[in-house]
Parts: sequence; structure tokens; C-alpha cells
Amino acid sequence: MPEHTAPAQPEPRPPASQPTAASTLAPILEGRDIHVTYGHVEALRGASFTAYPGEVVALIGDNGAGKSTLVKCLSGAETPDSGTIEVEGRPVTLPNPPAAQALGIETVYQDLALATDLDGSANVFLGREMLRPGLLGRLGVLDKAAMRARARQAFLELGVDLQDAGVPVGSLSGGQRQSVAVARAVAWASKVVFMDEPTAALGVVQTGKVIDVIRRVRDRGITVVLISHNMPQVLEIADRIEVLRLGRRVARFRADEVGVDDLVAAMTGAHVQEDAA
Repeated sequence: MPEHTAPAQPEPRPPASQPTAASTLAPILEGRDIHVTYGHVEALRGASFTAYPGEVVALIGDNGAGKSTLVKCLSGAETPDSGTIEVEGRPVTLPNPPAAQALGIETVYQDLALATDLDGSANVFLGREMLRPGLLGRLGVLDKAAMRARARQAFLELGVDLQDAGVPVGSLSGGQRQSVAVARAVAWASKVVFMDEPTAALGVVQTGKVIDVIRRVRDRGITVVLISHNMPQVLEIADRIEVLRLGRRVARFRADEVGVDDLVAAMTGAHVQEDAA
């Protein structure tokens, strides 16, 4: 399981709602002028998105704004018709999710994509299993003890409390399953983790625990991109907010400078910062 080294000092927070040339903080992930068309439907019409190191940035927009399509492009699940994607300032091509994963970009999907019959450690290493050293490894024998030990360490670092790490994840609570999915992504991500509606259908206590995990991920220096319809929660968790409307980015805010009314106004077109022509 890859080691992740957080910056010795926290990165400065990203610029305010209108970035200035004086800012010295370079984006860790950026998409510019991305277009995606399905038949006669323009899902993205020149969409842009920017994520900076060590932040929680929320991507919001009404249904049909293009959030899911944009995230798919930035995580390798969708190939845009045109546009540019850069990781740490370098143009990249992401033809599939493994290509994004190789660059340190992971995704926690809303359905979690967990193998419910397997335990937490097996899910962390799903598709990336460790083999026993020597002849046994060459014969394909899994090193289950090593995987359990490393998974337990990953859970511990994120404050994920599983009373019995050996039980199938299907028997865990919704919040615990979400935490396992996040821990799996963070175990392999070195730059960015996308989280799609991570607290949907969770109770208050479970939601609070997942929010704490998200903050721990950010504090490790990994950027979290939060996709959510819960505006109060977005304002609680996010450092910055980017707004999509009709396939374009129309506004960017610092979370501590705006309220729910400002976000709704941007989502509905009553307030536009960027050119949407």
C-alpha cells in the first residue's frame, strides 16, 4: 500500500472567489474548456474545474448541470470530446480509471462499489492484492496477514472504528461502509479523492463520522473533491466551492465568504461570476 507524505507545513488556502495573478498556489488538478456531447445533448459546454493541494473543494450544481459527467472526465471514466486536463501543471490523457489511479486520483462512488461479502481489509486491497513472498507468491497465494495489518493501519490513521475488521462489510452500518470506501481510496490516492454524495442516506451520527474522515483526508495533504446537493453541509466541510450550471462553471467561492442563498443564486443563474455566454 503506497505511503502518502503530507507537506511539512499546511499549504496556504486557495485564492478567494476570483483568483488573482498574485496567487502562488498551483492547481493540483485542473480541467479547462471540457466539452462532452451525447448525440444532440451537450452535457458539458466548455466546463472548467480547479482543485488545489490539501483542500476540500465542493462541486455543486442542479440536476443536469454536468457534475457527474465532469467528474467522470477528471477521473478517467469518460473521455471528453475536447478540452484539457492537467495534473500538477502537466497535460494528461485519462482514457480509463486505472490511468487516473496511476496519477494518484481515486474516486469514492455513491454506490461505494464494495464487495459486501468480503471484510474491510479485503476491500481495501480489492484488485491490488498482496502476494506471499517467495514461491507461495509465485503460486498466487495471498498474504492476508499483511493486507489486514496495512488495512488496520489505514483505518487507524483515518479514525475509522471497526469493532471487528474481519466481518463482511455488508454487515456494517452505512457510515462504516462509507468509511471503508474512503479508506480504500485514500490508501492508494496520492493527490486527489473524488467523493460523490458521501453522506447521502446516513443518520446524523454516521454523517458526523464521515465528515471527520473527510477532514482527516484533507489534513494528510490529499485534496478532496466533494460532490453534494447538501448546501449547509458543503459550507460546513468545504474550503472552496465551484458551481456548474448548464454544462459550464459559472462561479467560484470561498466557503467562509458565502451562504446558502449565494450558492442557490449561482446554481439558478441569478448570480454569475464567470462568462457563461
